[in-house]
Amino acid sequence: MPIIEAIVGPVAKLIDKIIPDPAARDRAKLELLKLEGDQDMAAIAQQMQAIVVEAQSADPWTSRARPSFLYVMYALMLWSIPMGLIAAANPSTANAIAVGMTVYLRGLPSELYTLFGTGYLGYTAARTWGKLKGVER
Repeated sequence: MPIIEAIVGPVAKLIDKIIPDPAARDRAKLELLKLEGDQDMAAIAQQMQAIVVEAQSADPWTSRARPSFLYVMYALMLWSIPMGLIAAANPSTANAIAVGMTVYLRGLPSELYTLFGTGYLGYTAARTWGKLKGVER
């Protein structure tokens, strides 16, 4: 929560000026930090709930989107096996394939990579949260 973060610093400085007792000042700052943490936790819980609802959606396109992305990533990693064989048989062909793939992947917008990374992390966090809550196995 940017608003809370913007308020905490100035309020902490104000506490330093208006509360002379060091112990009382430390308790007030601790309460202020606790308030900031509670706000952050509420925001995270809300985001996690949205991810879990999306993952449990009856719509097959929605519920399978993140696992499908993982399968694509696994396929890209497994492609290294035939590429190793191609490189052993004809290094120049393997190099041309690698250059072509690199040029293609670098041509994709960086926002797409950000979206995929966010989806991957969101899926992982939602699964972990679901397992901790006992909702998923």
